[in-house]
Amino acid sequence: MSFETLGLSQPVLRALAAKQYSTATPIQTQAIPQLLRGRDLLGIAQTGTGKTAAFMLPSIDRLAAANRMPRPSSCRMLILAPTRELATQIADSAQAYSRFSRLSVTTAFGGVPIGKQRRALERGVDVLVATPGRLIDLVEQRYLSLRDVEILVLDEADQMLDLGFIHALKAIVQWLPAKRQTLFFSATMPKTIRDLADKFLTNPAEVKITPAATTAERVSQHVSFVRQNEKQALLTIMLRLGFSDRGNMDRVLIFTRTKHGADKVVKLLAGNGIASAAIHGNKSQPQREKALSAFRSGEVPILIATDIAARGIDVSGVSHVVNFELPNVPEQYVHRIGRTARAGADGVAISYCAEDERAYLRDIEKLTRQKIDVAPLPADFVAEAERINRSRVSPAPTPRHERRPQQHRDHRGKAAPARRGRNRRRRAVGAGR
Repeated sequence: MSFETLGLSQPVLRALAAKQYSTATPIQTQAIPQLLRGRDLLGIAQTGTGKTAAFMLPSIDRLAAANRMPRPSSCRMLILAPTRELATQIADSAQAYSRFSRLSVTTAFGGVPIGKQRRALERGVDVLVATPGRLIDLVEQRYLSLRDVEILVLDEADQMLDLGFIHALKAIVQWLPAKRQTLFFSATMPKTIRDLADKFLTNPAEVKITPAATTAERVSQHVSFVRQNEKQALLTIMLRLGFSDRGNMDRVLIFTRTKHGADKVVKLLAGNGIASAAIHGNKSQPQREKALSAFRSGEVPILIATDIAARGIDVSGVSHVVNFELPNVPEQYVHRIGRTARAGADGVAISYCAEDERAYLRDIEKLTRQKIDVAPLPADFVAEAERINRSRVSPAPTPRHERRPQQHRDHRGKAAPARRGRNRRRRAVGAGR
């Protein structure tokens, strides 16, 4: 369906034309008319189907039509996202869509100094995209008031509510006016999370494009059964030789369950002469931005990520997704493989399943209601794996000026005083004698 038939204003249509968007996706076709009428909405659609435009376009129209200036230190539309990357991505889209509507857009998230964000909010802003933690800091320090919020959006709502954000959300909701429009958008919505979402919505319209656990149709899914200590060798072989007949592994996104696991994969790949980068919560904002930029440009074609950090990765052309470790929450599998096969392209998802992960695989197949094809290990895999492990390149030693001083510990494991201090005490005792 054409955007022109959905009732959007001319400034928004001009912005869409500037981005060469003419045809609305199913989630946009169903959500936009409901939101233009001011209804609350629960939208469920796969990652990459256009959820951001589905809530942003009608919201821009409603904010512009009200013709109201934001008051100092306030915002009119609040969008909450679970990660910094996703917040940045949404804000970029909001700025592009509001190009001819003269609305102001800014972000607020952790990992950067709060002063710049405080100054951006001083005059008031139409659209604020924030992560919960930094938003609460700004409100509690009285740099921001939420009493003028007209539209509240929770993007990736299942992740927001399922990963410990529920208490932060309850605090934020108390600062919001009771009369507002509230929108929930997510790729998955398990029943327990749906029950929580119902508490924030009032008589919502519901838009469900696909069943909550459906995986992308154009993703070819495979699983290889391998020992835990052989996964690194299998990954190395696959990255060197390629996988499947879907073309080269041009841009590969690899998932681990933990931040430590992501760093470990980067280190092991480097030991085999393969460059990669990691993105996770322990990385600083500049480090995360640098890794994403290198991945987007193709300078570093391999990115290792955790589930939380990957929520903001919107990179076109991801050819392969590799589940180095299967997720212990089956819904995360849907999010992971949704990073490939975007915008009508084909994609490949490969999962490495060790013996202790077979239960995770069964949960995934039960949730998605499909059997994942088994990909056999490469020929002579055991011998090749042993050869790779033996020939692994040792990482370069840490330069002397970057080494941390060794800290001596006593028999209980507690840090002992520096040697200089002990020697000084010994001399003092000797002098006393």
